[in-house]
Amino acid sequence: MNHAAHHGPTATRERPHPDDPARPAPVGIVIATRNRRASLAVTVRNLLALPERPEILVVDNASTDGTRAMLARDHPQVRVLTMPVNRGALARTHGVRALDTPYVAFSDDDSWWAPGSLSAAARHFDEHPRLGLISARTLVGAADAADPLNDLLAGSPLGTATDLPGTQVLGFLACAAVARRTAYLDAGGYHPLLFFGAEETLLAYDLAARGWGVTHCPDVVAHHHPDPRPRTDRPAVVRRNELLTAWLRRPLPYALARTRALAADARRDPDARHALRETLTRLPAALRARRPLPPHVERAARLLDGAAS
Repeated sequence: MNHAAHHGPTATRERPHPDDPARPAPVGIVIATRNRRASLAVTVRNLLALPERPEILVVDNASTDGTRAMLARDHPQVRVLTMPVNRGALARTHGVRALDTPYVAFSDDDSWWAPGSLSAAARHFDEHPRLGLISARTLVGAADAADPLNDLLAGSPLGTATDLPGTQVLGFLACAAVARRTAYLDAGGYHPLLFFGAEETLLAYDLAARGWGVTHCPDVVAHHHPDPRPRTDRPAVVRRNELLTAWLRRPLPYALARTRALAADARRDPDARHALRETLTRLPAALRARRPLPPHVERAARLLDGAAS
């Protein structure tokens, strides 16, 4: 179902390209949010100040904290797409479908883009037709500290490709990524089985399996200001989704080995027990949706596994 048609955005405004006021900006922004009204307001203010003046679409995952009223009152130029229930990471896919810009940048309700970064991303996509997704350099908090993932991505053993910018990767941060809209939709977007948490690797696999390049481009920069409070459920969700990703795309011996390792940890670790229980609940659906990676992508995934071990 096209949720853009079903729910309808609250408002639409065409934003001009900075180099040509008559041209719409080629990069739109999708923000998935749920009950984070205060931090979303900061994000939206920063995005509205960008020189690229991108179209902004907020996909609200059934918030109950007045998020939609705040946006309608303070930022009526921002489009809003309302999910009837919390759709998790799938909200981003609904947002991509609702936009018609050739490229889509993703922000979370605690992240935004550095001035000029969306223009840099658009140039990379324009110049490299096989490029499907850019993983940005991420700066964290008020001190703009480099996210540790930056160095891991920049040092990816997959190296470079002559027809792609940056360094080839099979991972990224969801709040610091820009995608070619056609590539994202061709790969199917985020997988419904994972909901939220470590959902990016599976999308990177699916893009690569369809022939799209996924690269880290450090000249594209995102700012991330995560809530400092601990997320107690995060470790279990991440381990669950890493294992489900293995069952969905990796060879059976690999998935079985990862399952045995989690089961061993579950004897003493409550997070591992929770992750194993939730994985087993979802395993029949994962097996039905299983689609092993093409050999060249599996080789790349194994190379990255070896680098991480």
